[in-house]
Amino acid sequence: MITAGDIRKGVIFDDGTSKDPKNPNLFLVVDFQHVKPGKGAAFVRTKLKNVITGQVIERTYNPSEKIDDIQIERREMQYLYNEGGLYYFMDNETYEQIPFNYDTVEDAMKFMVENMSAQVQFYKGTPINVEAPMFVELTIVQCEPGVRGDTAKSGGKPAKLETGYTIQVPLFVNEGERVRVDTRTGEYMERV
Repeated sequence: MITAGDIRKGVIFDDGTSKDPKNPNLFLVVDFQHVKPGKGAAFVRTKLKNVITGQVIERTYNPSEKIDDIQIERREMQYLYNEGGLYYFMDNETYEQIPFNYDTVEDAMKFMVENMSAQVQFYKGTPINVEAPMFVELTIVQCEPGVRGDTAKSGGKPAKLETGYTIQVPLFVNEGERVRVDTRTGEYMERV
């Protein structure tokens, strides 16, 4: 058991509303904010994703409210390929290939290319979430060309990565360059 004040991004917990103890309602914390208004008691505002259904909801909690965190098994797996709407990952220890549907890998696939490793979370032997590495190096496949002298200006421009995801990059970054991206925030870090 943890308190709602200990909620952080990436925590998975059982909200206790399921009537079937064998199938709990598991939620992944997508975003959270501790709020202390001028009047009244403090609270924790969260954005939660149901791990089973993929539904995203918003909830508020009293910081002292108890929630049931669950034990998650993490395994290092390698992304192999996608076919017919399924994304195949290989367990690095057993070499077993496991297919995942898009709802499970949606956030991670913004930053993953074939042969990249990822952390896969399992609950009672069932895969429930895929986490991309914290930092990845990807190639920019489409963006406006950089202009000489743009290195001193602040601001940015959209750039499409090889995965199809679009991020904001500084004006001096060009198409074809490799960049390091923080997968937690989706922000450009540096050129590689």
